[in-house]
Amino acid sequence: MRNLLVLISIFILTSCEYFNVKKTSTEAILKEELQTFNWTDVDEYPSFSKCDSSSSKAERTLCFQQTITEEITNYLQQERIVVTQDINDTLMLEFQVSNSGDLRLLEAKIDSLTIAEIPNIRQLLNQSLDVLPKIFPAIKRGQQVTTQFKLPIVIHVN
Repeated sequence: MRNLLVLISIFILTSCEYFNVKKTSTEAILKEELQTFNWTDVDEYPSFSKCDSSSSKAERTLCFQQTITEEITNYLQQERIVVTQDINDTLMLEFQVSNSGDLRLLEAKIDSLTIAEIPNIRQLLNQSLDVLPKIFPAIKRGQQVTTQFKLPIVIHVN
């Protein structure tokens, strides 16, 4: 009988392991969350105050891109650019909007003919960014985030 009591006691003590709940570590939760997180999309695209009236995300994105294109084009049209050959080029500009709303030109893919005819084109592009209105940064999960995007700008000089 005593052996039976010892055997039952051992069985009860070891069977309690089955009722333990395994705790998930914070690292495991973070790792799982990072795997499901979409890093390429933001909840709200960067915008200007004039784009706030747009109702959808796509309209605000389009408004933001059109405003930058118009402002850069207007700035370049006001500059006196003298060329010896006609230029009809599409510049592919890569921008970065910081989480504080600062716009920076990261890269500009410019044809060699355009660079030869307008050697200060990069400087003009950077100066055109200085006259842009205030930019509100992109938002991801309620936080302001840094974003990068590419935008084509058409240059036509006769």
